[in-house]
Amino acid sequence: MDESTAEPFVNRDESTPGFLSVGSESKRRLKESLSNSKLKEKIQNGANSRSETGFSLQDRLLTKLLQQVIPSENIEDVLDLPPDKRSSKYIGRPGFSIPLMSTNFRRFNSRIGIVFVFQTRLIRLLTWRNPTHTISLLAVCTFFCLNPYLLALLPLAAALVFVMVPAYLVRHPPPPPTISHNTYSLNGPPLAPPRTIKPAPEMSKDFFRNMRDLQNSMDDFSTLHDTVLKVITPLTNFSNEALSSTVFLFLFVTTCTLFIAPHLLPWRLMSLLFCWTSITLGHPSVQEFILHNRESHLRPHERRAQSLLDSWIARDIILDAPPESREVEIFELQKRRGGRSGEWESWIFSHNPFDPLSPQRIAGERPKGTRFFEDVCAPKGWEWGDKKWILDLGSREWVEERMVQGVEVEVEGERWVTDLMAEDENSSDASKRLKNVGPGWAEGNGREAVGEWRRRRWIRMVRRKGVSSSNNSTKNG
Repeated sequence: MDESTAEPFVNRDESTPGFLSVGSESKRRLKESLSNSKLKEKIQNGANSRSETGFSLQDRLLTKLLQQVIPSENIEDVLDLPPDKRSSKYIGRPGFSIPLMSTNFRRFNSRIGIVFVFQTRLIRLLTWRNPTHTISLLAVCTFFCLNPYLLALLPLAAALVFVMVPAYLVRHPPPPPTISHNTYSLNGPPLAPPRTIKPAPEMSKDFFRNMRDLQNSMDDFSTLHDTVLKVITPLTNFSNEALSSTVFLFLFVTTCTLFIAPHLLPWRLMSLLFCWTSITLGHPSVQEFILHNRESHLRPHERRAQSLLDSWIARDIILDAPPESREVEIFELQKRRGGRSGEWESWIFSHNPFDPLSPQRIAGERPKGTRFFEDVCAPKGWEWGDKKWILDLGSREWVEERMVQGVEVEVEGERWVTDLMAEDENSSDASKRLKNVGPGWAEGNGREAVGEWRRRRWIRMVRRKGVSSSNNSTKNG
């Protein structure tokens, strides 16, 4: 009596029913799939080829070959990104392996039967296979919609009705039908061993039933995934910016409304109507009625609503804004040769003005940039909006904005901003040169005692550059 009976959860009825119709392409794939006999033969060959120490030599060679083909580096290492804490290096998960994949699939297929049993029973409820059961479901849904606080009791009641009571009835079975009786007593000692759940044995009928339901579920998921993307993607990916902007506006207004006044909505009545409508639409007679009357009754209303929406979008959604444009700058640096009376020599074009108090100047570094004006490129993701560079005539303004000190500013002419001559220009001590720099700037004409460097600012407009689909696919890949 102490022994327990083990039984797997398997859908032993017909194949798992689906909501989606199987098209010609799906039928062709199903016909071309492997039969049960071939699949059984293949698994038996794989099981027999395993050695005593582990997997077969063929599996090991195939695994080594795939490890050479698949890149071992992570995307974080390639793109120099911070490591992801969910990565396998933090949780010690094994890498890709054909033998391990095969073992895990067999284990998974042996234990997935309970999901298909639940799926089959739920679909039967929603498709009115047994009307009394569906009506009972509507009554229970009505009860929970009118009193939503009872939702906390749902998992407890499900554990009692679907786990505890069946387990007790297994230990206390009814008497044989040969004895006439109306009721039987549940008292007394247990008469049968307890029931336990075990995985479906490999190569058994239950194992292949799970494989049948698994392949059908994968096809249903793929079809549903493609259908959802076909409907949702054009509305949300801004391929039609006017339509996607309308959807965004509607979602934004709805979100703000629900955030401000959710207590004013009749949530119980809305949930009750939604529950009854969704379950009623699953009735075959209702679906047939909708399909037969869609062209005559629903299509005109759909066209009218679509025309109203299109006219509202064309009238109120305005998307004629020009592309974003910004101003970029470059500094032309010149260096004096031959002492105080030397000539100025073009040195470099840099994004840094290289003023006397800049970090590069204090650290004794050389300015960075390009030698020629034509080599200056637009920032990444931008393109030139003007044909040529323009000299910035407001030299005083950018000097004051950057709080540049120790320079002489030309407010007329070529607008050079020149270093003022320090007391000890040739000193190698950076702190001493920094101390000798004047506290501000002064206006001049370039004929005063000036230092070694001078610069002027050039500006040019850039605008955002469109990203092609090939660049997007390359980045995502």
